[in-house]
Amino acid sequence: GEILLPPPFDSLYADGVRAYFAQDWPRASELLQRSLHSYSQLQEARRKCRSGCQKETCFESPSPLQPWETSFFDRVLQRAECLEECLGLKLGGQPSRYRTSRVIQREFEEREPYNYLQIAYFKLKKLDEAVSSAHTFFVANPRHLQMREDMEKYQRMAGVKSESFRDLEAQPHWVAYEAGMQHYGMDNYQQAAAKLEESLREALLALENCRALCEGPREDEDKDETQLGLYESIAGIIKGLVLKCRQQCVLDIATKPGRVSSTEDFIPSHFDLLQFAYDRVGNRTVAAECAATFLLFYPSDEKMLERLKEYQADLGKEIAIPARENIRRYVQRSCMEKKLIYYAVQHLDETFKDPVSSYLSLKVDSSWLPCNKLPFEDLTITMDSHQLNGTERVVFDRVLTESECKDILRLSKVRIGAAGGTGDGYRGRRSPHTPHERFEGLTVTKALQLAEESSMNWKDTKLLLQASEKSRKIVESYFTPGKNLYFSFTHLVCRTATDGEQEGRMDLSHPVHADNCLLDPEGNTCWKEPPAYIHRDYSAILYLNEDFQGGNLFFTEMDAVTLTAQVRPKCGRLVAFSSGAENPHGVWAVTRGRRCAIALWYTLSPEHEEQERSQAEKLMRQKEAEQEESHKEDPKDNSFGRARSTSRNIKLDSNSGVKSRRLRVRDEF
Repeated sequence: GEILLPPPFDSLYADGVRAYFAQDWPRASELLQRSLHSYSQLQEARRKCRSGCQKETCFESPSPLQPWETSFFDRVLQRAECLEECLGLKLGGQPSRYRTSRVIQREFEEREPYNYLQIAYFKLKKLDEAVSSAHTFFVANPRHLQMREDMEKYQRMAGVKSESFRDLEAQPHWVAYEAGMQHYGMDNYQQAAAKLEESLREALLALENCRALCEGPREDEDKDETQLGLYESIAGIIKGLVLKCRQQCVLDIATKPGRVSSTEDFIPSHFDLLQFAYDRVGNRTVAAECAATFLLFYPSDEKMLERLKEYQADLGKEIAIPARENIRRYVQRSCMEKKLIYYAVQHLDETFKDPVSSYLSLKVDSSWLPCNKLPFEDLTITMDSHQLNGTERVVFDRVLTESECKDILRLSKVRIGAAGGTGDGYRGRRSPHTPHERFEGLTVTKALQLAEESSMNWKDTKLLLQASEKSRKIVESYFTPGKNLYFSFTHLVCRTATDGEQEGRMDLSHPVHADNCLLDPEGNTCWKEPPAYIHRDYSAILYLNEDFQGGNLFFTEMDAVTLTAQVRPKCGRLVAFSSGAENPHGVWAVTRGRRCAIALWYTLSPEHEEQERSQAEKLMRQKEAEQEESHKEDPKDNSFGRARSTSRNIKLDSNSGVKSRRLRVRDEF
């Protein structure tokens, strides 16, 4: 029979919006509803074609007489031919009619048509449809203030039923997951297991659908017009688009509509929950299978290994306990894709931030990771991620010499309390975390101001900038080779034990936290949402002394209780780690003496670069040029270490080129 093709969804959407602003409510509601239906049909057609063509493409091993290039391109051409034929049939031979801009695509992903629909239905007095459209939009846009007000009005409105508040775009895996967690919380483990199994099936299906769409046409916002060679083009597509997109799908399906951050360990956590639920209902065979499957993600998890040992003893040593085969294939596929991406990182000047740094990335053999030489000769790696029992953690030593530590510490002893006045906000007062310590801080801008006022030595201030820049280069070369890492904030911080009773302290110098998300130990997650500094990607601490008691840095699990590693400060030691949920950390109480360090945060986003630091570096260069000119005039004058109040070019006041925007005074927290 004849195929009835829907009109392109973007043209229907444009016509619907025009009708909306013309207040033609019947036509607006019809066109907007049709645009949503057309969009859904198009997505489904693309998913089916890409899934079907993947199964039909021949992948036999090439014969010894057939070059591998011939075999490879034969498969590529088969896949392309299949996709072209399939999409041609489903879209009437005109697939290009259904391509649209990224802007329109994003509006549909963010459910913008429902924003218009709810008004159109309300004007037509179709209250049930208006409420469901409003609710569907609000689920994905919970911070939309106008819709929040509309939802409150609907809730108070007579004639509105509670069942009208339904999500028309509800994703099946989230519906099942929330139902399963509700049963789990009520100890209804039989129902919980059934719903969690449904959630897992739907999540894996959603993952495959997402991965299939990674191969489709997309607008390249950073398009490079340079004509590449054949192999370079293929490599660029694989490393830059398809594989990275597929890896991102894991986070996409684990992120609820309206949320910024994903649910931590979404797929692995299913097997943790299922293991417990099946054990409680007496099905220890399936419980053991779920435990073995969980260990595919976390092979060294002590609690689950112990549970598996108990199941094995209960079932009998002669009975094998295999992990689920579909999950084993999923893990193997993901790891192989990561290996290809890491190869591109090492050899093709590519960059990659692993979206699931908490588990699968640990299974990629370290021989595939970039083998970067350390940027400074005397530098040594004291502990790596393996020794620190975590992900993206490292300890370097010999970053500074004893003499350099003493020179920078001199900054902390010269009016640091006063320095905290406008540039920091603490003024050496009691710590915001504990009454048993004083907290003092110095920013690079304030250090330059004090140097200009002759309160500090210019050489020491310059060394502070140099030490933090050296640390940045080290962290960049280790974690993000080939990609720029920018300063987000730089802070010379000292914590001093107060006089009085310090024995038996139970509090911490700095409570357990993560640097770019809001840690929720009870929910075993970390919400990457404001007011957290979500733009931060890496953190580092450069220690300046060790003559104090307590004050060790420590890492924990997401529960903020289970200790995984700790590091003792010492002069020249640099601890660096990724800033996310994989690295909750805190500081033990400082019970005697004064602990000083340079706290550093970095970002991969140039728009979040620390502007005050850029200005400070510029002013320091001006000062050096001035000193050099002065030295030419009087070679015997060796006054670099003495700040001269006659300098007009370097003065940090309202007349200088420095913006007066204040630093966030509690940026460390």
